[in-house]
Amino acid sequence: MPDLPDLRQVRSLVALAETGSFTKAAEQLGVTQSAISHSIRALETLMDCELVERSGKRIALSQNGTTLLRRFKAALTELNKAREELSLLRRWGQGRLRVGVTQTLCSYLLPGAIQEFRQLYPRCEIHIESADTASLIELIDQGTIDLAIGIGGREPAWIKFEPIFDDNLIFVVSPDHDWAKSKKPTPTNLEEQSFLVYARKSETYHLLKSTFAEVGIRLRPSLSLGDMGAIKEMAKVGAGVGVVAPWIAQTEIENGELIPVPLATTHHRSWGLLSRESRHLNMIEEDFLRLCRKTTAEFEGTTPPKLKKATK
Repeated sequence: MPDLPDLRQVRSLVALAETGSFTKAAEQLGVTQSAISHSIRALETLMDCELVERSGKRIALSQNGTTLLRRFKAALTELNKAREELSLLRRWGQGRLRVGVTQTLCSYLLPGAIQEFRQLYPRCEIHIESADTASLIELIDQGTIDLAIGIGGREPAWIKFEPIFDDNLIFVVSPDHDWAKSKKPTPTNLEEQSFLVYARKSETYHLLKSTFAEVGIRLRPSLSLGDMGAIKEMAKVGAGVGVVAPWIAQTEIENGELIPVPLATTHHRSWGLLSRESRHLNMIEEDFLRLCRKTTAEFEGTTPPKLKKATK
């Protein structure tokens, strides 16, 4: 493996580029001017090219030096982040996690994920907000939270989306419902049903309207509820056809209390971690994301996200 620049050489080139002077670069780093000159000469020898153009008292980086500078700055940024994370580790678990979660995931995801997270970071301060995806994005914009877990697909351009899992919606009906045996809803009998759907402002409701529109039906919910538990209970007693994800009704389906029926057309939902595009996740947040993926991997009817492969 070829020799790599040492940290003194990296810092010397960055300081020289920032100050435009060997003297000022030395003052910035708290070393002698000759030490800066020696580091630059050694770096030029190592790279086998000229990095600094000298014209009288004027100092400027060459094209090679400018190319190297960009990489050096990125390396120093990563080293500073590593130092911050190590400092956090020395305080063992100190830090802060400010996250917003949809109400449904508060019930199904957070208990398992937070239990393991607490074991990793027992002294971390956790702040959780519950709202629909659109409201959580507003809280990120206001600075109330740093991260949110919600449904992707319609987030603004300034929001970054880190996938966690994908799922699909299904109908659930009581064992006495006509669909319990046929499991073949048609456009005609779809229009005759009373549907139990999630809150009208939610991304799930927006997706459901699109799904119905594809088969030429206007969604006319008889009950719009802000709680998935209520949707399941109402479907159990025959008050309507519930619309949920399989993992939400997994226990009731296994017990025979609810019968799953596929939608006429399938649209998948992508759940993920939302944050500002310019924001880099710290170690605590990376671990939280990892635990969310681990927990949801056990949900019924979900598929893992297609993560981008790291470039070499």
